[in-house]
Amino acid sequence: MAIIKQYHKDTDTTYVYESVSYWDAEKGQSRSKRRVIGKLDPVTGEIIPTGKRGRTKQEKSEEPTPSNENIPSTDDREQKILQLELTITSQNQKIKELENMVEMYRKTIDHISTLSAKIRTECSALTDKG
Repeated sequence: MAIIKQYHKDTDTTYVYESVSYWDAEKGQSRSKRRVIGKLDPVTGEIIPTGKRGRTKQEKSEEPTPSNENIPSTDDREQKILQLELTITSQNQKIKELENMVEMYRKTIDHISTLSAKIRTECSALTDKG
């Protein structure tokens, strides 16, 4: 008997199976029978039973009840929102400054290109005369 984990892309779930191998004399090769045990919890790595059998009453009662200790208060959430809004505003200002710098550099490059073209034209005219 072996435990097999198989990932299903469409449901983004990993199922855990119990696999038992046996010899199929008719086909002359080994075969295996699988029975689903449950789903694999991606966070804890524990197996969550599924199917008709599901969890027993004892297992259900052992589950911790959710506490409010980990849930932030409304004031904490509002303060976090304000901090995030300030961060967004600051980031938007930096983006504007960088966009202005890029525009300044583009104008400088255009000016240099124009001057370079004039110099090439004048040099070409001088070599044609000389």
